[in-house]
Parts: sequence; C-alpha cells; structure tokens
Amino acid sequence: MHKKSLKFAAAVALAASLAGCGIFGGGGELDATRGWSASKLYAEARDEMTSGNYERAIEYFEKLESRYPFGTYAQQAQMEIAYANYRLGDNPMALAAVERFIKLHPNHPQVDYMYYLRGLINFNDRVSFLNFLTRQDLSERDPKAARDAFDAFKQLVERFPDSPYASDAIARMHYLVNALAQYEVHVANYYYRRGAYLAAANRAQHAIEEYREAPALEEALFVLVRSYDKLGLTKLRDDAERVMRTNFPNSVYYRGGPEQDKPWWQIW
Repeated sequence: MHKKSLKFAAAVALAASLAGCGIFGGGGELDATRGWSASKLYAEARDEMTSGNYERAIEYFEKLESRYPFGTYAQQAQMEIAYANYRLGDNPMALAAVERFIKLHPNHPQVDYMYYLRGLINFNDRVSFLNFLTRQDLSERDPKAARDAFDAFKQLVERFPDSPYASDAIARMHYLVNALAQYEVHVANYYYRRGAYLAAANRAQHAIEEYREAPALEEALFVLVRSYDKLGLTKLRDDAERVMRTNFPNSVYYRGGPEQDKPWWQIW
C-alpha cells in the first residue's frame, strides 16, 4: 500500500516537473514549441502573422519573449505583439503593448513606428467616432479616440520629423482636424434643430476658435449667425455675418447649403 502511494506521489511530482520544464502547455497538452530556438519561434510566429493567424502569432511571440527575455528577438516580439493585437482588433491590448514598449525602449531605433502604430490604433476607432451621423444623440458622442490619434501622430512628427511614417501621419492629422471640426458643427446643428440656440452658438464658436483652417469653418459661421438671430442677439449676429461674408462671399449656405453626393467623411 505504501509502495503504491509512493509511486503515485512520484508520478505527480514528475508531471509537475515536466510541466515546469515546458513539455506541457498551460492546459496540460504537450507543448510543440519546447526546445525551439529564438530564431525558430520568431520565424514560426511571423509565418502565423502572414497567414492572418494573429492569435497563434501572439502566443508564439509571448513564448519567445518569456523564454528569451533579453536581446533583439524579445524586443521585436514586443513590437509584433502590439501589431498583431491591432490587426486582431483588440485595441486595448494593442495600446497596452505599445505603451509598454515605448516605456521599456524609449531609444529603440524603431520606436518611431510604435508612436505611429499608437496613432493608427486610435485612428481606427474613427468608425465609432463617426457614428454621430446616425440618429443617436450627438451630444453624448465623445471623439476621444480621434483626439488621441491626433496627439499620437503629432508626437511622432515632432519627435521624429525624418521618420518614414511622418508624411502619412501628417496627412492623417489633417483628416482628423477636419473630422473633429465637422463633428463640432454637426453637434451645433443638432442643438439648433432642437431649439437649443445658445448651445448651438457655443459649439459653433468652439469650432471656429479651435479649427480655424478646417473646411467646416464656413458652416460653423453659418450656424453661429442663425443661432444669434434666433436668440435676438442682433449685434453678435451682424458681426458673425460680416466675418462670414468677408471670408466666404459666395458661400453655398446663402443658397440653402451644399449639394453633396456622398457624406463629407468619405474622403480617406
């Protein structure tokens, strides 16, 4: 009886030892990657990435970083994990990986790419940001992702002006400025249609002050003129109209507004 107990205990101890050595995976199954070199783990992970198997790629990259925590392979794995999560659509995990890499390797020769990727991750949230075009309450929408994307691209351009990603970042910044300005105008129009003329005037004024070079400036001035008129603020209305006629003497809004074949945001 005692011999059987000893054999059982020895078997349990052996299984635990094998699991600790990496023969078994976390679920108890055999770990096929046991004994793989850093270069093989990286190559296999890249193959999975190329095939679109991002979850498996992340698994391999994490094993690589865990088993070989020092050197270029571990640093590259950290970058790849961020990108794989981005392609997988897991923005929180992707951002966490980006921030971790920047914190650990602020002087890495490719850290500019991580700033760029941080911008892309937030930029891809523009789909939810642009949901203000639906019938939902515009005042409840928060374009935080668009602002975060702009800030990330701005940091990239300021810190790494010669980066190969800088020109694309600048183009996306221009897009985001226009999008944010138009968002403010849409919210202003939302308030105007509901008779909240003071709120409409305030949002239009904010768009004018914050986004002076954006195409939405013209419509923002028009909303401001109409809102002041509804509020009976004739002097402010006349001042706003004078500014509008000076800057946009042939504005389409004097003739009922622009005719658009497609939504303004379909420009990227």
